[in-house]
Amino acid sequence: MPTREPVNSNEEGEHLLELRHLTLDDYDDIRELQDAIYQRVGGTLPFKQFKAQISTFPDGQICIDDKGKVVAVALSVIVDYEQFGDKHTYEEITGDAYITTHDPNGDVLYGVDVFVSPEYRGLRLGRRLYEARKELVRNLNLRSIMAGGRIPNYIQYAKELTPYEYIEQVKSKDIFDPILTFQLSNGFDVKQVMKAYLPEDKDSLGYATLLQWHNMYFDAEKPNLLGGKRSSARVGCVQWQMRYFENVEALLQQVEYFVDALSDYKCDVALFPEFFNAPLMGLSDGESSIDAIWHLAEYTEEILTAISRLSVSYNINIIAGSMPVVEDDELFNVAYLCHRDGKIESQYKLQLTPHEKKEWIMKGGNKLQSFNTDFGKIGILICYDVEFPELARLLSEQDIQVLFVPFWTDTKNGYLRVRRCAQARAIENECYVAIAGSVGNLPQVDNVDIQYAQTAVFSPSDFAFPHDAIVSETTPNTEMTLIVDLDFDKLTKLQNEGSVRNYLDKRRDLFRVEWLGEK
Repeated sequence: MPTREPVNSNEEGEHLLELRHLTLDDYDDIRELQDAIYQRVGGTLPFKQFKAQISTFPDGQICIDDKGKVVAVALSVIVDYEQFGDKHTYEEITGDAYITTHDPNGDVLYGVDVFVSPEYRGLRLGRRLYEARKELVRNLNLRSIMAGGRIPNYIQYAKELTPYEYIEQVKSKDIFDPILTFQLSNGFDVKQVMKAYLPEDKDSLGYATLLQWHNMYFDAEKPNLLGGKRSSARVGCVQWQMRYFENVEALLQQVEYFVDALSDYKCDVALFPEFFNAPLMGLSDGESSIDAIWHLAEYTEEILTAISRLSVSYNINIIAGSMPVVEDDELFNVAYLCHRDGKIESQYKLQLTPHEKKEWIMKGGNKLQSFNTDFGKIGILICYDVEFPELARLLSEQDIQVLFVPFWTDTKNGYLRVRRCAQARAIENECYVAIAGSVGNLPQVDNVDIQYAQTAVFSPSDFAFPHDAIVSETTPNTEMTLIVDLDFDKLTKLQNEGSVRNYLDKRRDLFRVEWLGEK
């Protein structure tokens, strides 16, 4: 569907109708329309929900305006329908209208809402909106359009007819229902009756029809595996032994050893700890810890280039822990994601510890982002960052499946802070969290002479996952690798069918986390 399509080009007529995508500037018109239409069903769509719909799936939010004023609207979302099934509620399948359930790789366009100004209902604008939806479904090669349809006239017949009998009489045209009659006339079939679909809908007594329009042009051939959506991933974590290296080549030799081993086991990604290259600080001629960390930063570009080359040659994505970087005479702590296709991305540490700020005069980064990989969508938080739940929450809003946390802690209580917070992030955001740290000692390096770590992968806490929400973990303080297989289908099922549903049940009408830094 084009972005803007004139429906009537006669500028001298009574109307000048235009079919187009909605924008945030249309909200005042939306509010006016819904105030008039939905007084008995929850009222107006809050701006934050409207904004979420526009931001998440702009192509699915369309309208018809008349000389610049919105008079008819259709809102929709793409879902993986199998994850919800026919026994869903409006709140569940639309993410309480925030369309957090949107899946670009889904197979069904689900109707969130359609409404037309009462003053324009004789112009068949609803039909035009439905034709635009059907065109969108054909263009995106989706299987069908599904929707839950209200039956607002049922309240008048509830004492005489069951919902099933009422629907049959509407289908036979013995009873007129403003919504169901319209849906049937536009090629939709009633698949079944749903109970408590929209409890606040008093006119329908909470009932709704599950409606379906099948796309006869749908191509059911399986997608190319090279571009298909992954349902699992194999993650490799390195519990790194701190030891003396006489030069950068020796350190890279040890890195390659682990990359080679994890690649042999067909891992999709290898996670190294924060400051895994710290042994090179011992090669500094300076006397202070500031001199040592600045000296360490001199190796970062060489190490990053070498690790990216390893990523390509061993066909494995590598999260190169973190390394110090000097930019504009300021020192940062940066994690690098080396994709196996050669691309390199980065995540700066945002929250610095008192030690980093005081002893190393480090600066925190200003940008937080998720990363698209060939095995799924991920986020990276460096050590102390995971102790701030807002950061993981922002990443969860970007639909990450795995959060990677390279860390470096010296004592057990420091380690437990990272571990406990990582476990909480997995439960709160319904994702997997992998943490990897270093062990051993560096007696020749000032202020970083000891380490404590137990590398682990955590899951949400529900029946589909391990009873203690620990997928696997290493032996503490021993150099080793940890390899785990992660099932992403379990995450999707948890979000919709879990004992609790932190992702869907968030009270967005009461609170939200908003990013104020760089995009």
